[in-house]
This record gives sequence, C-alpha cells and structure tokens, in this order.
Amino acid sequence: MEGRRAALVRRLFDCYHRRDRDGLAAMMAEDFRFTTPYDDGIDKARYFELCWPAGVQIRENVIERIFEEGDAAYATYRCTTVDGLVFRNTEFFSFVGEQVHAIDVYFGASYRDGVFVPQAWHTPPKAD
Repeated sequence: MEGRRAALVRRLFDCYHRRDRDGLAAMMAEDFRFTTPYDDGIDKARYFELCWPAGVQIRENVIERIFEEGDAAYATYRCTTVDGLVFRNTEFFSFVGEQVHAIDVYFGASYRDGVFVPQAWHTPPKAD
C-alpha cells in the first residue's frame, strides 16, 4: 500500500505533467527550497523562473519507484525529452504537513538511441 508521502509525490509529478503551475505552487511550502548540482537551495520564485520553463522539453516523465520514511520520500523517475534524450533522476522530498518543504535532485546518465550522451551545463530556456 502506498503511503501519504508517495501520494503527494505523485500529485506533484501530475501537476508538472499537466503544466499546472498554480497547483504545483500550492503544494510547495512558503519557505520551499530546490537544490540540484546547478541550483543551491533556490526559493519557489526562482524555481519557477529557472526550472519551470524547461518542462516543455519533457515528453514523458515516468516514476519508477518511490521510497518513503516519515516526512520524507525518494523518487526515481525516467524522462524522455521531445528530442529523444532519455535520463533518470532521483529526487529527495522533505515535507511539512501536506506541503513539500525541499527537493534535492540527483542527476543520472543520459542516453539517445541507447548511446550514452554526456550532459551539458544546464541553461534554462528563455521564458516567452
């Protein structure tokens, strides 16, 4: 049986898939922080400025597994971009109540047509 935190992670991913910015923002705590190898604890406003626009490049995002314990969960997912790049990431989610307080992202390797592709430095697309 899936737990409460896993269900929240699935809801977050669903908002992302549907490009429901308002729904996603409502699930984030006011003091939300987002960390990746490129972003050090950015806040909600900066997340939506830097990271949200890149979502249009994702064709498919499939959760492969979720592990949860207490007020935290790890999720590993497989992404396919619109140009055929496939990669896996793992994210660590911490929660306060029913809101996500922080997400730490760990990048996996990328492949195109089954061949390893070195990742380029992250440059978010310009918002229209």
